[in-house]
Amino acid sequence: MGKTLAEKLLSTKAGKEVVAGELAIAQVDVAFFQDGTGPLAVRQLRKINLEKVADSKRSILFLDHAAPSPRRELSNDHVLLRGFAEKTGAVLSEINEGVCHQRVIETFARPGDVVIGADSHSCTAGALCAFATGMGSTDVAVGMALGRTWFRVPSTFRVVAEGKFQKGVYSKDLILHLIGKIGADGATYRALEFGGGAIDKMGMSERLTLSNMAVEAGAKVGLIASDAVTEAFLKKYVRKADFKAISPDPDAVYERVIEMDVTQLEPVVSCPHTVDNTRPAKELAGTHVHQVFIGSCTNGRLEDLEVAARIMKGKRRHPRTRVIVIPASRSVYLDALEAGHLKVFVEAGATVLGPGCGPCVGVHEGALGDGEVCLSTQNRNFKGRMGNPEGLIYLASPATAAATAIKGEIADPREVL
Repeated sequence: MGKTLAEKLLSTKAGKEVVAGELAIAQVDVAFFQDGTGPLAVRQLRKINLEKVADSKRSILFLDHAAPSPRRELSNDHVLLRGFAEKTGAVLSEINEGVCHQRVIETFARPGDVVIGADSHSCTAGALCAFATGMGSTDVAVGMALGRTWFRVPSTFRVVAEGKFQKGVYSKDLILHLIGKIGADGATYRALEFGGGAIDKMGMSERLTLSNMAVEAGAKVGLIASDAVTEAFLKKYVRKADFKAISPDPDAVYERVIEMDVTQLEPVVSCPHTVDNTRPAKELAGTHVHQVFIGSCTNGRLEDLEVAARIMKGKRRHPRTRVIVIPASRSVYLDALEAGHLKVFVEAGATVLGPGCGPCVGVHEGALGDGEVCLSTQNRNFKGRMGNPEGLIYLASPATAAATAIKGEIADPREVL
């Protein structure tokens, strides 16, 4: 019997053949914390006298959620993590280097790896065909210290996307549509395995958006086979030697197969306060937006900024709509600077901030006021997500965000394209 990507990856790292439903103790290749979850993990390791890392070059501490720190207690957490890195030799990703998930795919994760992070969107690296998943702080801490962890091998939903996207429609619209279709808990502890002609033709940036948001349907991982697109991405970051072609077996057994035709897809918006509360963007015309955020680990890559800049070039933001743009990493920031995208945003009246999570987690840089509406390219719109339970968060693609920034209300990007 053939294997799904999840079964194949965990079989390799467990050193034995495993199938969905079995327990597997697997080697951990990459383990990481961020500054919101890391302090708890470090304190727990100290409690059990296990303050060490199994692989110092692939154990990473990211200062990204509150970077630079806006408050004393968060600054003290940064001090704690810097001290842990110095003592154990773990890699420290300092403020301004970028969001953990973007940095992981740029520098650390490889096809075939097991990647664990103390952050729910650690599944992002699944687009590189790594078994990448978020776990609790203590679980990741022990995995980082011992170099292994356990999983129940997930069964798999195969998502087959065919057809060609309309102009102004992107993978963010596809994943929002999928989550709206199956529900926020529709794939709980399953692997979402993306394939089909539309996926094959996607660039890595768009694939990463799919894997990043797999957890918003409850999935354990969001996996895509590694191919020439993966190899080209690794080559860009001088990591071509890390490439390995991995694909599911033709006779793999899936719990469910979901077929989608992206040709019929329109720009989609997720409405407050759940990601599966989706509607076509055109149906929300007239919804005033106080703030637009373009960035995050979901849509803060160079290609995302390029889409938004192309729409905003030569235009101004609506006078009653503020715009915040944050590249996902220092590498993306520099590339966007060289390409002229950041100049376009500044000339359009946007505020461009340094690499990091920014307003996505509501700790600083763009928290909402009572009753304010934000349309964001991030991945989550739960009540209070952007720092205020009285704020209203809508999720959309960079194209929809840029069109909204110009119009001052939720807009279908096909109207401005």
